[in-house]
Amino acid sequence: MTTTSPLDTYLTDFAGAARDYQAARAGRDPDWIADIRAEALDSFQELGLPTTRRGNEEWKYTDIRPLVRQGFTAPTIAGPGATPALDLDSLNVGSASWHRVVIVDGRYTPELSALDSLPDGVVTGSLAEAVHSESDAVRAHLTRLADHKEQGFTALNTALAADGALILLPRMAAVEEPIQVVYVSTEQTQGTASMPRTLIIAGEDSSASIVETHVSMSDDAHLTNAVTEIVVGAGASISYCKVQQESEATYNVSTTQVEVNENANFRSMAIDIGGRLTRNNLTVIMAGEGSNSDVRGAYVISRDQHVDNQVIVDHLVGHNDMNELYKGILDGHARSVFHGSIIVRPNAAKVNAMQVDKNLLLSNDAEADTKPAFWIYCDDVRCGHGAACGNLDDDSMFYLLSRGIGEEEARMMLIRAFVSEIVDAIREPSIHDHVAALIADKLDNL
Repeated sequence: MTTTSPLDTYLTDFAGAARDYQAARAGRDPDWIADIRAEALDSFQELGLPTTRRGNEEWKYTDIRPLVRQGFTAPTIAGPGATPALDLDSLNVGSASWHRVVIVDGRYTPELSALDSLPDGVVTGSLAEAVHSESDAVRAHLTRLADHKEQGFTALNTALAADGALILLPRMAAVEEPIQVVYVSTEQTQGTASMPRTLIIAGEDSSASIVETHVSMSDDAHLTNAVTEIVVGAGASISYCKVQQESEATYNVSTTQVEVNENANFRSMAIDIGGRLTRNNLTVIMAGEGSNSDVRGAYVISRDQHVDNQVIVDHLVGHNDMNELYKGILDGHARSVFHGSIIVRPNAAKVNAMQVDKNLLLSNDAEADTKPAFWIYCDDVRCGHGAACGNLDDDSMFYLLSRGIGEEEARMMLIRAFVSEIVDAIREPSIHDHVAALIADKLDNL
């Protein structure tokens, strides 16, 4: 007698939902989009979802079986409906002065978005609409970096993503205020999966600060499977901050693929304070000489939260610089995983790359697994890495206590000092203040 495993049922249900979605969109979207969805569905059926089975090093320390047992259903693909009553300010998603694209339960919500004051030529808004209005740009880059033929979660997103956000910066465009993409999950998403899709295309010599925020309105369990593609054109300067502040019942899988071209600057900041299980896949492709990337992340987790950061920086050419720094604060039974890989391809001389991961353990039950790695196929490079896990420093505590500072105040001073190296690297004052406040609030509730 053949039995069907929960994972097999899960895969079958999602594949069926993807086929239904394709049928519903037939004739309404361009043929090339239909072809991409069909290819992605084939990939998903072939790849499935990753497991911790032997030989799968990328998922060795993150078990998705609880996600499968939760039994999330595929997203309901619906047309525009009534906007749920919600107050973005009460959700603490950022400054009201920012340019804002809001996606609620998988649908672009113009009533909550704020895009009127953008510079001429800058296009932001619904990715589903941009498939028609900005067809050439979207077709040139959508799925080019996030390959649905290699990763099951990416294939699932590509097959089922109904909407998302597009940010298109023309050549020489300069946006002063940050552009924010807000993905909001309401109580209507309980027990379901959402597939946020973001495409950011920065033209030559353009500049902008972009914040991608994921937030929950309720404590109900749901799955967020997000994919973001970022193209940083030659000479462009892009600051990208991803903030995951969903409920602690949420499962969040995020895949971010970035291409940095010649003489471009890319600064990345990943902040994780929510989620039950969070998996971040970040790949930065250093595709041009003279480019620079600064990749940072901070996570503050407690109770049974789990955060896994998989970071790959791939130097296709030489004469570029990269700095990578991640820091985590863990309390309760929390667990973190960090696997960082720096790849230097043949003939990519004069690469300067540094990678560091540090974890502060506030509980004897917390655990941090860190695995830095280098794959260097070229001489004449300067690369280094470091990793550390530990408790609060006894000598520092003694020094503060000896100066008349109370024990709890001294403890919080050291904890905040530990994470400040990450937060203070944010150059945009309003983004810095927003992230600092989120982390401070999380620390106050440990």
